[in-house]
Amino acid sequence: MLPGDAEAHASTSADIAAARPPIITVMHASVGSGHKAAANAVAQAIDRLRGTHGIPNNVIVDVIDILDYGRIKFDGNKTAASFTGATRPIYDITWRYTLTGRFLWGGGTGWSRVMFPAFNAYIENKRPIAVIATHITAANVAVGARMITGIDYPLVCIPTDYEIEGWWPHKETDLFCVATEFMAETLRPRKVEESRITITGIPVRAGFDKPGNRDEDRARFGLPLDKRVVLVMAGASLPQPYVRFRAAMEQTLPFLRSFEDMHFVFLPGKDQEYSDRLKRIFHGMKLENVSVMDYVEDMATLMRSSDLAVLKSGGLAVTECLCAKLPMILLGKSYGQEKANTTMLTGFGASMHATTARELIMTLRHLSDNPEALRALLINANALRRPCAAEDIAIATMKLIGNTRPREKHFAEFYWGDKPAHIR
Repeated sequence: MLPGDAEAHASTSADIAAARPPIITVMHASVGSGHKAAANAVAQAIDRLRGTHGIPNNVIVDVIDILDYGRIKFDGNKTAASFTGATRPIYDITWRYTLTGRFLWGGGTGWSRVMFPAFNAYIENKRPIAVIATHITAANVAVGARMITGIDYPLVCIPTDYEIEGWWPHKETDLFCVATEFMAETLRPRKVEESRITITGIPVRAGFDKPGNRDEDRARFGLPLDKRVVLVMAGASLPQPYVRFRAAMEQTLPFLRSFEDMHFVFLPGKDQEYSDRLKRIFHGMKLENVSVMDYVEDMATLMRSSDLAVLKSGGLAVTECLCAKLPMILLGKSYGQEKANTTMLTGFGASMHATTARELIMTLRHLSDNPEALRALLINANALRRPCAAEDIAIATMKLIGNTRPREKHFAEFYWGDKPAHIR
C-alpha cells in the first residue's frame, strides 16, 4: 500500500467510525440472575431517556454477558450454585475478607489478555462511548480491554448488593454507583475519590414504584381481597441456591393453616418440578390459604399488591421489595454478599430475619398479631428505597463521556489503602 493509500484508508475508517451510531455497552455475568437483571434495568432506562440528559436519540444499547467472550466456556450459574452447600463458609470467607483490608486490588490487563481476547476485539470493533458493568468479572475485563486497545471510555461499576467485595477494579473505575452511604464509606479508605462515588441505589426494572389498584391487581392474579397476601419467593433460574430455603419453608407447612388472616403464595420461579410437587403437597394437606403460582412475568404488580414477602437475601430481590414497598422476612443463614444484605436491611429495621422454620412461624405470628409492625418495616425501608436508580445511573454515565483522565497500563496492580471504615 502506498503512503497516500494508507492516509486515504485511515481517513475512510475515521469517517465510518464517526458515521455509525454511538454504542453504550452494559455488561453482566450470568452468575445468578441479579447481575443480568440490573444490567437490563439500566439498558431499559437508557432507552426511556433517549434524547434527554445528553443521551443520543440514535444510541445503541448493547447488553452482553462477559462469560460469552471467555476463551474457556463455563456455566456461571452452575459454578455459583456449587457454593450453596458445605462450601458456603469458604465462599463467605473469600467474599468478605479477600482484598478488603489495606492491601487492595486496583485493576490490570492480565485477566483480559489471558481469558478474554474476544472482548478486546469487541471493543476495537464497537468502540463504545461508555461501558457499564454489574459484575466484577465484567468490570475487570473492561479495564483490561481499555488498557490493551488504547480505546478510551468511561467505566461505571454497579455493585448489586449492599456491600462491596474486594475484586472491583478500584483505581481504574471512573464511577462507582452504590446503594448506600455505608458502601461509600467502604470505598473511601480504598482511595476512591469522592468524585468517583455516587449513591444511586441498585437498579431495578421499571414498574415497582408504579401506583396501581390493589383490588383489581389481586383479582387479576386470583388472590383474596380480605387477607394479607404473603409471597414466598422460593425459586429462580436454578434450584440449588434455594435448597435450604425450601427445606425450611416445608417445615412450616403444617402451621400455615393457623394464619387465618393470611394467604401464602409460593413462587417456584421456572422450576416446574418443584411447582408440581408443591401443588401435590398442598392438595394432600387440604391447605386452603396456600396457593402456587408458576413463573410470573409481571412481578412488579404482584409485589405491589401483596403485604409481605418471605425470601432469601439476594441483592436484586430485596431491592425490588424495597421499591415495591413490600415488607420482608429474610429466611435462612446467609453468607457472603447475602450476609451483608441481611445485616444492612435488619440494621435499618427494613426487614426481619428468621434463621429457622420455628423462628419464621414466630415472626409471622408477631406480624399477624401486630399489623403496626408491618407499617414500621415500610417506614424504615424508606431510607433505602431508590426506585429511580437505573435512570440516575444512566444520567451519571453520560456526564462522564468526553471527560477522560490519565490512564496507566498495568498487568496487575495492587496498592495500599487506609484503615477500613468497616471491619468485616
